[in-house]
Order: sequence, then structure tokens, then C-alpha cells
Amino acid sequence: MSDAGSSSITVPEGFTLHTENTSHILISSKEEAFLNPVQEFNRDLSVACIRVWSEELNREKEAKWRRAQERRAKREAEGEAKTGQQKEQKKAKTESTEPSNGPEDDLPRDVPTTGSTSEGNKREVLYRPHKFVLLEALSATGLRSIRYAKEIPLVRFVIANDLSASATAAMKRNVELNGLGPSSLDPADSASSPVVSEHQPLPDRGKVRINEGDACALMYNHRTEKTRVDVVDLDPYGTAAPFIDGAVQCVNDGGLLCVTCTDLSVLATTNYHEKCFSNYGGIPVKAEYCHEAALRLVLNTLSTSAGRYGRYIEPLLCLSIDFYVRLFVRIHSAPIEVKKTASKTAMYYICQGCQSFYEQPLGRIVEKVHERSGNVNLLFKTQAGPPVPQKCTECGSALHVAGPMWSGPLHNNGFISNVLEHLKSDQDRYGTAVRMKGMLTVANEELHVPFYFTPSRIAGFFHSVCPPLDDVASALLNAGHTVSRSHALPGSLKTSATRQDVHDVFRSWVKKHPVRMDKISETSLARQLLAKEARTEADFTRHPRSVTQASKVKLVRYQQNPAPNWGPGTKADTGTKRKREEENE
Repeated sequence: MSDAGSSSITVPEGFTLHTENTSHILISSKEEAFLNPVQEFNRDLSVACIRVWSEELNREKEAKWRRAQERRAKREAEGEAKTGQQKEQKKAKTESTEPSNGPEDDLPRDVPTTGSTSEGNKREVLYRPHKFVLLEALSATGLRSIRYAKEIPLVRFVIANDLSASATAAMKRNVELNGLGPSSLDPADSASSPVVSEHQPLPDRGKVRINEGDACALMYNHRTEKTRVDVVDLDPYGTAAPFIDGAVQCVNDGGLLCVTCTDLSVLATTNYHEKCFSNYGGIPVKAEYCHEAALRLVLNTLSTSAGRYGRYIEPLLCLSIDFYVRLFVRIHSAPIEVKKTASKTAMYYICQGCQSFYEQPLGRIVEKVHERSGNVNLLFKTQAGPPVPQKCTECGSALHVAGPMWSGPLHNNGFISNVLEHLKSDQDRYGTAVRMKGMLTVANEELHVPFYFTPSRIAGFFHSVCPPLDDVASALLNAGHTVSRSHALPGSLKTSATRQDVHDVFRSWVKKHPVRMDKISETSLARQLLAKEARTEADFTRHPRSVTQASKVKLVRYQQNPAPNWGPGTKADTGTKRKREEENE
């Protein structure tokens, strides 16, 4: 989305002007900082989510403030009533010993006979909206920070950091270009200065405040209670793993942590499982649902990192998008909630044949009700296991272990609904609003159960023709299960049914659409699956709540490739490579 103001900007030689929404940046031909235009969707989504979160936080702060005002008013009223009662008692005692001299003696001596009362001198106290501080640890060109400062009303200021001197030089140029330098700050917000260390304030006091330094050191310097920030955005080139420990410590209670990881070659396959374990503390999945497993691996890393400091995570929105994952997570402090994280963490046994999965939770919670008081005590227990033998119960193939990973919900439906409501009224603000609406709608409808499947993949396991998506969904719904789409893959389904229930649907389908067994070898996966009989006959009658019925609303649920040869892009040349080339000449 472009801005009419870009036509009045003078572009120096050797630079090109890039406009996104109302923000403009100058990009050098020397590639001094990294920018991927395809990530506009990521930036649009981040602006919308942080804005909605900030409004929710402001409402929470206002409600807390009003409750405090009510308690204060109640205490003052009780104090005034008590003081008035004491004065009345004193007056009665005085009247019993002294004669009355006039009508004014009927009033307490400290109350004026004329003029305004003490109540008339009270000044009305108004709530001041809560403005927040945002830290972008890896800013590169500064485009994301500039957009945050310009498009989110409740931002006090943004700390934009990068280790590269050329990147910070580009940021300073772009910040000045957008009028967000020192003179841009609201005087009401200038009293609070960001702190790089406990004793050294940042010299730049603009709406976007630039810092050149190590991202981890900067976040560790903000981990004390007085220096914490409200939002931390991690958008690195590759993995965010090295920055997570510092990030979970420097966010305020109820604050927001935004994380991007683009290393799906590590997270979403077993080619580099040892690297995945070293980065994220878990083994990845090699199956069609590997992208959801990638999300759950990153969430487990955030959860365990926060748990070390008595904090826990609340996932608001976690998406697998294009070539990366993007997570929006709130950070809270509560020891009792930290104890519950083991019951939201699981190992998974993944079949290497039919891709069935078997969940092994690491913990469980038992509620014990006290007989007399009725109070509920939570008992934290270990979980018995493993849930399966050494071979898959469906096809007899070997099982591989994956995890540990997050087994709880990926999204907060209330939060997503608020983002969709915001998008409905502010659609013109976002260049990728159509795609945002589609993906958020699918995510909001998504079941809170692990892993999806595609009918085409399972039909391939059975060597059968693929049933329509609606037929599979209707059969599961008619059997009493719940069904939804998954945002992570077109044509996918999530269900509360077990993988055995799903296979029974396909066994019933094969009876109506027979498979040529003479074309299937004796040792094939299809023969193993077809050797078992369906426990119940599937009913393929069209169900009114099938996923295709919801699809009649025209939405771009799954995006096509935005450009040829697109992807994560090439890492910026910060000068080191050029310096080596010059030395070799």
C-alpha cells in the first residue's frame, strides 16, 4: 500500500525508495541492511496484533485503575462518616455543658456557613491511557519499527536495535525520513526514557530510538522490573533461539512477545534433527503435519525458557506462513501456572508408514476437592507411558520419537476475534488485508487439538481414489467427532477423532470404491491398512456443519506464491564480505 506523500520525497543517487503503507525507507544498492518485501504480510499482521493487544492491555489497566478508585472512594467515604460521627458526639457533649448563643451554633464549627463545601472543591480524576514501550531487537532497515511508531496509537516509543553499524546508519536515515526523530516525541511521553543499562540512558529521545549493539545484551539490560519493556519483537534471519532467553526476561507481566523463525529446514523435517534439538530442545517431525509441529517446538522453547524465571506463556496467535513461523505470545508471572506446563507438554510417537501419531504427555493434573470446605487442590502427577508398543497399531511400521513439544492450544479465539473486528473497520490500513482476513478466519475456526491430515495423503496410503474433502469431514461429523480446517496447509483437516477413526472412514470409502489388490504388493503399506476391517460403517451423507459449507463465504484462506523465485531472501552484506574481497585484490 503506497502513500501519496512518497511523490514529494527526494531520492538520493544510489538509493531506491520503498513505500509500505504510510512508511517510506531508502534502500541502498550496497545492501547495507536486509529487507524482504514479501514479509509485508508479516509486518501488517504484527501491526494489527500489537495494536489489538495494546487496546486490550489498556482496558485491563483502566479496569484495575477504576477498581482502585472505587476502593479509595469507599475508604474516604467511610473515613468522612467516621469523622462526622465523632464531631456530632463532640457537639452533643458541648451543647450539654454550654448555652446556645445563636443559630450558627447548630452547625459543626469547621463547616462554613457560606461558600462552597469541601465536596465542591474536589477535582475530577480522569484515567490516562496506558502507553507502552516496544523493543525490536533486530531492526535492519528499521521499517518495522517505523511502522509500529506511526500506525499504533498507544506506542510511547520504539527501541530499534541492530549490531551492524551500516544497518543503524540506514535506520537513522529512514527514521529522519519519516519524521520520527527526537523532535517527534509527544511531550507527555518524554518523561520516561528507555534504559540501555541501569545507569546509561539512550541519547536518542525520538519516537523511534536507535541503538547499535548486541541484541541479547540489550535485552538482559532490560530484565529488571523497572527497566522492562512491554513488547519484544524478534524477527531474525534464521532462528530466534539465541534471543529467547533474554526476551522472556525483559517483557513486563502481561506483555507481548512476537517471534519469527525462518529455519524451517531445521524445524520442519528430520534432516537436521540434531540441530533442532540444540536450538529448540526437541526432535522435529517428518510427516505432512511438520509445519504445525514446528510451531509446537518453538512454543515449547518459549514455555521452558519462561518457566525458569517463574513465568508462563499464553499463546494468542501462532501461524505457519510461507517459509516461516510467526508467534504472538503473552508472558505472565505465576508459579502455580508454571507448574501446569508439564501437562501441556508431550512427546509424540510418529509412525514412519501411515504417519499416525500417539501422544505421551509429560505430566497430568489431578483435582482433589476437600470434603468439608469444597476447596479444590491441584495435584501434579507424572504420566504413565508409553501409550503404544514398539510398532504402529495401524500398519505395523516403526515409530520415531518427536518432541518434547507444546501440546496446548495454538491460538486464543477471543484475541483473534478482536483482530478480525479491528481488520473489519480498518481494512484500508493494510496492503495484505484480504489475506490477513482469510488466514485469521481459518485460525479462529481451528480445533485446539494437535496435528492435521489431508485426505489426498491418506488416500495415497490406501492406494485408493481420493474422496472429496466434504465427504471425509461429513463422515467424521456424522460419527460424532468435531472437524475443522488447519491454517497451515490447504486441503487439510483437524479432528478430535483418532487416526484409527480416520482410517476407518477410508476403509468404508474403499468398500464403495474398490482398490485393485492385484496391483498392490504383499509388503506394501496399503495391504497392511486394508487388512483391518472398519469397526463401524462410515456415513458420507452431507453434514450441515461440514467445512465446505463454511467455505461458501468468499475468503482468500490460502495464499498463492506472491512472486516467482520468492522465499527468505539473501542475507544482507554488512561490509565484512566486501572488506575481505578488497583485501584479496
